[in-house]
Amino acid sequence: MKIILKNVSDQPLYQQIKTQIKSAILRGELKEGEQLPSIRSLANDLQVSVLTTKRVYDELEKEGFVVTKAGKGSFVAPENLEMLLESKRLMVEKKLSEVWQMSRDLGISKQELHSMMEILFEKEGDEK
Repeated sequence: MKIILKNVSDQPLYQQIKTQIKSAILRGELKEGEQLPSIRSLANDLQVSVLTTKRVYDELEKEGFVVTKAGKGSFVAPENLEMLLESKRLMVEKKLSEVWQMSRDLGISKQELHSMMEILFEKEGDEK
């Protein structure tokens, strides 16, 4: 599992780690039942506090992405298709909200934004 941290990011380190692990699970790079690095090992590899990695694993567990077995470690949780789909939608909604806010700040109208999206879809050949 490859995690890249950016010190100049607006996101706190724990959020960067959590987002990247979550994305790896959603993309299927981390499979159901696969063991994650130990909290200490991940902290050491990323050169962050053990408390930071513990917080990441705790939050991922609360969100249903990870299960922790005492004395054995943390593992990718069994797939919950509905949860995965909702999480993917939420990620897209957040990005779209950012794009919409940027568009308004730049004076780009809703119609112009729609046109841009249509052009992107046509380029990708992904009209649905």
